[in-house]
Amino acid sequence: MVAAFESQKMTAEEYLVWESQQELRYEYCDAQVIAMAGGTKNHDKLAFNLRRALSDRVEAQGCDMTGSDVKVLVRKGVSYRYPDLAVSCDERDQSNETFYEFPTLIVEVLSPGTEAIDRIDKFKEYIQIPTLQEYVLISAEEIKVECYRRGEGRLWLYSQYYVREPIMLESIGIEVPIELIYRGIQLES
Repeated sequence: MVAAFESQKMTAEEYLVWESQQELRYEYCDAQVIAMAGGTKNHDKLAFNLRRALSDRVEAQGCDMTGSDVKVLVRKGVSYRYPDLAVSCDERDQSNETFYEFPTLIVEVLSPGTEAIDRIDKFKEYIQIPTLQEYVLISAEEIKVECYRRGEGRLWLYSQYYVREPIMLESIGIEVPIELIYRGIQLES
């Protein structure tokens, strides 16, 4: 999603009350409210294709998965984000209808307008979530999926996947053919 910045500042508590009354979605980071604007068809299809490929298997494991309409509490009082896909296998998230606090897997689809935010800002934020095991970036410009996996201590391991390579989502024990994610996607080259 392309993010447009708003000048409005508020506390996290004010944001949660205010945002629940809005028609649009807004992220919250360091007292800054960020309006989420619409994305492209490819962006939406990539997230939807992955969600469709994972749906039954995630549910069979007793986990919960949502798309870009459900936010993740990244840091209490500091940051709430709307990833393109999130999976939580933590029972504590089952009772919260508003957001995930204990995600296992977070996925962002990269677009030219948000790639730097997804790669740098959100990466720095997401890796602070103690329960997060994997952060996945899906390119909307080429067939390429990148995975960051939690290693020992503060180490994050990096893997790339390309055409005809199955993507292993180790955090949920599911392998997905990359072709399923890119099904119906029109790339420029």
